[in-house]
Amino acid sequence: MILHLDLPQNGYDIILERGCLARAGELLKLDRRVLIVTDEGVPSRYAAAVAAQCKDATVVTLPQGEGSKSFACLEQLCRTMMERGFTRTDCVVAVGGGVMGDLAGFAAASYMRGIDFYNIPTTLLSQVDSSIGGKVAVNLDGVKNIVGAFYQPRRVLIDPDTLATLPHRQIANGLAEAVKMAATSDADLFAFLEAGGETTDRMRVIEGSLRIKKYIVERDERESGLRKILNFGHTLGHGVEAAEHLHGLYHGECVALGMLPMCAPAIRPRLQALLERLQLPTQLNGDLESMLDAAAHDKKCDGNDISVVWVDRIGSCELRRMPLASWKDEIRRYYQK
Repeated sequence: MILHLDLPQNGYDIILERGCLARAGELLKLDRRVLIVTDEGVPSRYAAAVAAQCKDATVVTLPQGEGSKSFACLEQLCRTMMERGFTRTDCVVAVGGGVMGDLAGFAAASYMRGIDFYNIPTTLLSQVDSSIGGKVAVNLDGVKNIVGAFYQPRRVLIDPDTLATLPHRQIANGLAEAVKMAATSDADLFAFLEAGGETTDRMRVIEGSLRIKKYIVERDERESGLRKILNFGHTLGHGVEAAEHLHGLYHGECVALGMLPMCAPAIRPRLQALLERLQLPTQLNGDLESMLDAAAHDKKCDGNDISVVWVDRIGSCELRRMPLASWKDEIRRYYQK
């Protein structure tokens, strides 16, 4: 299946196909110098399969985890390209999850003011969300994605077969982002997930999530309006991620915790029941105040105000601007009840 993300400039195809990793040389332009960026948590055979289809491949394997989305790793990638004689006609390929996609994409955007970038997401979270849309970034001083750019890939290859190696917790981590998409934009997809559809037809979940994000990005590439709804659950979620003592939580698990306070009380039981069935957290542990303080550094904050996404009914949402203090009180009321 080919989904085309149609943009005024730099539109691209998203290939969703079982086994397409083995066809990377046919589907991507790899007859040049290629920097393949992966991490230690990704089976090495995935990067090796891509490298075998390149004319001149360099594979960089970084430590697994959010810590690799740093200036030090960005420098390492750019320095590697410089030392290997990369030019503007060469390219970068990310093979891994959202961390690798964000980092490799930012390196591609930065090196020589921009070279081609391809994304091959191998986690469910990156397949349903972060691999498309062009957001690339690194973290700074514990603040997620605070330094970055909009830089669209030339093509995205999504091979669901790569999910076979993931443990259940990582699958649930990705499903949290699918729940986010469905809660804000697609009541039918939400009902499909409630019925356990992800256990029998994961392709339907991936395709449905991609179609939602594709629709939104095509109408608001640089997040000036509509695209902000993709941040549902992320403001508090990023604060939870930034809390030092909770680094053990995955991104999707943090987003799950961020969604529950930001929806109408009437639909919270449905959302909570779905998250619990997927084995995602619904109870917040740790120092809530430190999480709220960390969330105050989020890009969605503007002075003393914050933009939040509120789901009033399943499949529908609205953007709200509210005082930061009021938002914090809303979170406290929910988690300190």
